Amino acid sequence: MFDVDRYLARIGCAGETGVDIATLRKLHRDHLMAIPYNGATQDFADGVRLVDLDEDATFETCVIQGRGGTCFQLNRLFSRLLTELGYDVTLLAASTAEGREASGLDVEHMFHRVALDGADWLVDVGYPGPSYVEPLLVTDAVQSQYGCQYRLVDRGSRTALQRRGRITRWSVVYTFTPEARQWGDWKEMEEFLVREIAADTGPRDGRNILCGRTLDNGQAVLKGRRYLTVRDGREETRTITDDDEHQRLVSHLLSDAFG
Repeated sequence: MFDVDRYLARIGCAGETGVDIATLRKLHRDHLMAIPYNGATQDFADGVRLVDLDEDATFETCVIQGRGGTCFQLNRLFSRLLTELGYDVTLLAASTAEGREASGLDVEHMFHRVALDGADWLVDVGYPGPSYVEPLLVTDAVQSQYGCQYRLVDRGSRTALQRRGRITRWSVVYTFTPEARQWGDWKEMEEFLVREIAADTGPRDGRNILCGRTLDNGQAVLKGRRYLTVRDGREETRTITDDDEHQRLVSHLLSDAFG
């Protein structure tokens, strides 16, 4: 089922098979624009599977059908795409402040490092946002993308990826180490989610929604009832109180017609 040509066509990159930074940038940006982050695709009804993931079935759902997915789905598929194209890809683990506080784990998030022409680049098509739209060079220098700035800050045992908009302060996206990971490292996360699901008896009123999409000049993220948009580095946040508007917004974010 996994097919490189179908994958490239689905994200608007048909024929883009080069192994160079220009192609990597295009693959990364266009993937984020074509395929949404969609927490609802991580269906745990029949058990939690982050490690033993059926990549063919996930490819059909997330990419071909365009339903999107989570970091465990999207970054795993993107890693396979890059590897089959000939890129040197290393799996990394990260955690947000909120996620680490909840789970106590440093494997909350998965993303990758690509070694290319003597430089290392961070690639991540599985984060709801806001975050970097194009690969981020591993360097001490501040980098700018679409009106936002990014920097990597040494915190001793971990590195913090920080971001700021045009008029906002620096904030941490997530922290990570350069340690190469294996898929099996996420067994801990599986066990944590099993416990969380078993203990969750709360209402399903939209608070668990998490989806995001990349625009040609920024990103849009819906977390629960909080809707954040970033356009040319300018952020706007509002709370969605109307249920019908909330549902329309979810549908729009996950639609191919989003823009």
